[in-house]
Amino acid sequence: MPARADEPVVKGHDLDARGTVLETGTRCLVMGVVNVTPDSFSDGGLHLDRDAAVRHGLALAAEGADLLDVGGESTRPGATYVDAATELARVVPVIEGLRGAGVPVSVDTRKAEVARAALAAGAAIVNDVSAGRDDPALMEVVAEAGVPLVLMHMRGVPATMQDDPRYGDVVAEVEAFLAARCAAAEAAGIAHDQLVVDPGIGFGKRDEHNYALLANVARLTRLGHPVLVGVSRKGFIGRALGLDVDQRLEGTEAAVTWVVERGARIVRVHDVAPIRRIVRMTEALMRGAQAAEHGPVRG
Repeated sequence: MPARADEPVVKGHDLDARGTVLETGTRCLVMGVVNVTPDSFSDGGLHLDRDAAVRHGLALAAEGADLLDVGGESTRPGATYVDAATELARVVPVIEGLRGAGVPVSVDTRKAEVARAALAAGAAIVNDVSAGRDDPALMEVVAEAGVPLVLMHMRGVPATMQDDPRYGDVVAEVEAFLAARCAAAEAAGIAHDQLVVDPGIGFGKRDEHNYALLANVARLTRLGHPVLVGVSRKGFIGRALGLDVDQRLEGTEAAVTWVVERGARIVRVHDVAPIRRIVRMTEALMRGAQAAEHGPVRG
């Protein structure tokens, strides 16, 4: 029977994060956010101190995060560029401090220099919101290290990405962009099964673009790579519910449930404990529904 347009075809493949197997082929992973920035939209300045950031990362791991994403440059709408020296000073000590967290650490960066130093400090994944466009040497660094790379779609750069973004067909354009960036990554020597794609919710998109992409997560799974989705506390949730950033947990939970059911294999979130429960329950419901499709439950 052919797959429905809204049915995931390729749910994911396992990733090798320097010896730790991330089982995106069988379940959705929860990525905990560790922002070491003064100006991130949700938690800027809360964990700028190295020790505070390490404590936060360890707490997220204890809550059940499958991996931690450490970033030293805010990419919120309107954010300005951070030089490599500043970003390095923020993230490297934190990554070193999280070596004992028991879960792989990802570095959220657009810069090859930062990626290289973060990997030397113990990071096992690189998460690039520019998909290797801002610094093409980043792909070479990742290929040499043999670690997974997250490629995200973004229109423009954070400082200007929300300046009247327009698309003819946002889903088709994002899909084509991600396919092209995956091809570029493989040409740079990164293994096919070490790539992750991210539609970039809120990155150069108006609300209607975000909703179209969220409705078509299953279509993006057909690229053949695990799909990472970041919806945590984002502006489209605040606008839908009329809530400030610190009141968006339930909206985040609803959006996470939606994308997991449609094939997302990693969700990037601030609130790990409740989201982990949401993910596990959604997967239990999906398994139950699949079992019920095979016939009536008896006994």
